[in-house]
Amino acid sequence: MTFDFSPGAQIPLDGTPHTGATAALSSGAYRDNPLEDLVKLNEETAHKAGRHRVFAPNFGEAFCQAVIARTLGSSRKPLVRSFGIDPRIVVEHCLEAEALRHRRDKQLTAVALIFGFLFLPGTLLWLGAFEFRRRSHPDKQSLFGGLALAVCAVIAVLLAWRPPVGGAFGIYLRIVMLGAPIGWLVARQICLRFAIQLRARWGSLIDGGTVGARVPDAVPIGPEDTKAQTLRKQLTGLASEQETNYLHVAHRKGVLGLGRRWAVWQLAEQLDPREGIAEIRPFHPWDVIRKIEDHLGRMNRSPLATGGFPQLKVEHWAIDSIGEGADEISRPSGPEFDGSRMRASALTDLANRQNFGRSGARHYLGVQFVLFDGGLVLTLLIRVSVLHETLRIEVSGYALGPVAGGFTSKPKPPEKTVTKPGKPWETTTVKTPLVTNQEVVRLTVRAPFTWNQSMLNWLGGTFKLPEPFGLRSAWAGPPWGNRNMTDDATQSALAVLRAVHSAAVEVLVDHDVDVERFKNRASLLGMEVQGTRPSKPDDFDAW
Repeated sequence: MTFDFSPGAQIPLDGTPHTGATAALSSGAYRDNPLEDLVKLNEETAHKAGRHRVFAPNFGEAFCQAVIARTLGSSRKPLVRSFGIDPRIVVEHCLEAEALRHRRDKQLTAVALIFGFLFLPGTLLWLGAFEFRRRSHPDKQSLFGGLALAVCAVIAVLLAWRPPVGGAFGIYLRIVMLGAPIGWLVARQICLRFAIQLRARWGSLIDGGTVGARVPDAVPIGPEDTKAQTLRKQLTGLASEQETNYLHVAHRKGVLGLGRRWAVWQLAEQLDPREGIAEIRPFHPWDVIRKIEDHLGRMNRSPLATGGFPQLKVEHWAIDSIGEGADEISRPSGPEFDGSRMRASALTDLANRQNFGRSGARHYLGVQFVLFDGGLVLTLLIRVSVLHETLRIEVSGYALGPVAGGFTSKPKPPEKTVTKPGKPWETTTVKTPLVTNQEVVRLTVRAPFTWNQSMLNWLGGTFKLPEPFGLRSAWAGPPWGNRNMTDDATQSALAVLRAVHSAAVEVLVDHDVDVERFKNRASLLGMEVQGTRPSKPDDFDAW
């Protein structure tokens, strides 16, 4: 076997995520919220309950397990491209969070074997008391839970004082109820130490710190380290796949990865020769596209010092149509592709091809802005087509809003509202332990099963990601709830539309086309877009 001596895990030295959206999604790997907080962030996600609630994962555990399996799995389906974030950084943080939890679970497994399995009868009684408390009515959990634990404590004292039998078995009965409480104290310290570490990484990401993911398992230490080589290649393949220029549109869902289409403008007029010319000089749609690309590339400059567009990116894309309810996408291969990207020559042929009545991908020129630290991904797609003697130029606006709020909150000390003693008409907020008794029990019981993920899923349930899956688009909301985002979307559309029209008219003039009607139509569209507002152009009112 040949050994690949290329660099290992490509981890930024300063650890700084590319955008705030990357940091927000990465923080999901370290969160300790209930799983329900993750499920409600996207209505297409779901949790299938397992055999027992004590084995159920929390927010961070379910997020890591699902994302790693979906992005690095050996037989995974293609991923939707994630714009505005670096998916590899998110996955690396998931790998680091899993590594931290595995170290914790190793220690908890040892505690469970020593203090739990060796004293199994007593452990089952204590677990029964905790389960009885959990199943009690919320208003009476303290009362019933306290009684159940008091009963276990009485049994422990009675057995320690006067066991029913003598000999070696009698000695075992004296201590059988003491193993679980001692193990619980040890386990609590372990859980607390790792909870502090996980929360520190969570808080650092949200605060914009420079704590990056450390994934030593992705750096091969020798030719025989096949596991690390495989992980490194998977991470490299993930980064390469996210550079694809072959996208998919799913009707009202919009272009997957770009969000829904919120507006569309069309310039369509007949190609007539200008006065005094017998016929126009032939040209291809690609000629118009290239001129538009040149004009868009100059939009980062302005006659005014601060008038240029920042963070502008112009790219050619092939976009294929799939069903709105499709649960996966395909990634074509062949001589037209270089890895996951369609070659430039193939894109040129696609732009010049007559696609009327034909299935398959179509060419689009995209101009994209990643704004608000990754919170808004604004894309305007331009398509140029000719049918008979009519030139049609369509500009469509797509917007991908901010990351769901469940990924942007900072870690807070746990607290609860209680009634003041002696004043039932007043309440107060008190801090609760960072790691509760129930959480210690849950983590310790889960720990021995974490080495067999399929069994743990059967016991605790599974978390389902939305398909087709993209890390950014799965947890993105609409931008229209933010006034500044809405203003920037509509403002950029006008500037792009005028640049497109100006470029198109230049090409038409050079090829002896009468541009009077094109100029009139462009003026009407310019006035129309000044009063535009977000709409639903793909919700057709048809039978």
